[in-house]
Amino acid sequence: MKLKITCLQMDIAFGNPEKNYQSADLLIKKAMANKPDIIVLPELWTTGYDLTRLNEIADIGASQTIQFLQNAAKKHHVHFVGGSVANQGESGVKNTLLIVNNEGQLIHQYSKLHLFKLMDEHLYLEAGNEKGLFRLEDQPFAGVICYDIRFPEWIRTHTSHGAEALFVVAEWPAARLSHWRSLLIARAIENQCFVIACNRSGADPKNQFAGHSIVIDPWGEIIAEAGEKEEILTVEIELGSVKEIRKLIPIFEDRKPENYK
Repeated sequence: MKLKITCLQMDIAFGNPEKNYQSADLLIKKAMANKPDIIVLPELWTTGYDLTRLNEIADIGASQTIQFLQNAAKKHHVHFVGGSVANQGESGVKNTLLIVNNEGQLIHQYSKLHLFKLMDEHLYLEAGNEKGLFRLEDQPFAGVICYDIRFPEWIRTHTSHGAEALFVVAEWPAARLSHWRSLLIARAIENQCFVIACNRSGADPKNQFAGHSIVIDPWGEIIAEAGEKEEILTVEIELGSVKEIRKLIPIFEDRKPENYK
């Protein structure tokens, strides 16, 4: 099965949700010229890492972002791996990935499990506890958020349950660009899956971000990669190659999880 996927590598306005909704709307309209099946946005794309003001700017129940994605999905008839949003709940704020299908239905939410202490996430955010597994076009996928890719056992939890493509939404700093590329290639090879990783571009008061959104095939070969600046990256993948490669080198059959404890 062929799928055309677009990553919106957007420059996020720090702490300004309304400006970011406007920017995303324009990028989505531009992206539709390529007629993608799935559009991917980056991590915390409505607020950026303005963590100290989350009580003011977080999206209550992620409702405004969900509505934005639902409206865009129905208008353009496209699926969204809708990046993540600062999601204000009763007990605190979570960093929540939103999946909306091309009929405008919210089909899954995943809140970031691994909080990144180096950027103070643990001081302002609550960790989630659900998995990132979901289906689009009746195909099995998984979505994770940024720092999650440093935990191969978490990624394997999803691919061992059938995920054939891993969507990664991120605000990954330029200082560790080499880690971003190396980790994503490794996750693709060891899980024999496509990796579609959408990072942000630009800067905030404390960080310069890497850009370099990337799509990697199950052999670990880079299909397409963006540069550092704001960019729309579109690529077509053939999901059928996942099953072929998993048959050729049957690592999932050869696993011995009873010995890994």
